Amino acid sequence: MTIELRRSLTLVQRTYREGWQEVAEPTLLVAAMAIIRNPWFGCGHVEDLSPEIRAHGPELGRMLTDMILEVTGDRLEGYGKASIVGMGGELEHAMALTHTLWFGNQFRDAVKAKTYLAFTNTRGAAGASLMIPLMDKDDAGRRSHYQTIHTSVPDAPAEDEIILALGASVGGHPHHRIGNRYDDLREMGHDPDNPAGV
Repeated sequence: MTIELRRSLTLVQRTYREGWQEVAEPTLLVAAMAIIRNPWFGCGHVEDLSPEIRAHGPELGRMLTDMILEVTGDRLEGYGKASIVGMGGELEHAMALTHTLWFGNQFRDAVKAKTYLAFTNTRGAAGASLMIPLMDKDDAGRRSHYQTIHTSVPDAPAEDEIILALGASVGGHPHHRIGNRYDDLREMGHDPDNPAGV
């Protein structure tokens, strides 16, 4: 089965000034997006989504990863993923293509990451907000790299489409000063290596 790809887009954002002062090292945020036809649109309830997941996940993951790395190269520090399914699909359709390792591991392996990919999945009409949460690819507790890419595509998703996206950062959010998560855990009497106490 072939992916019906309508468009791919790359968003590049550099922040030079934030909070009334210049950013010494401008933060680079990159989003790579693919607008595809929902492979389950019009099929009613489909119990087994795995054939399409396995067919489309690796190809989409590689394509979006390549788009990200064309901009960041090996400087990438933070990463995440997101999807929006059009109003004619199920939220599960968006989740099926983003939460599978067939998709996400293309990105994770390419950047030699140690953490999971932060994510959002929503359903919406054309122009719906796409929010891609980011965190450090090697340290899930590194607060300086908790960031969000917020964008939209004016004419997508159509009711029979899904927007799939990967996001990345070079640098942390500007003027990071919210403290160190590990210091907080120690101060609160928790083990920084086992914050849930399990």
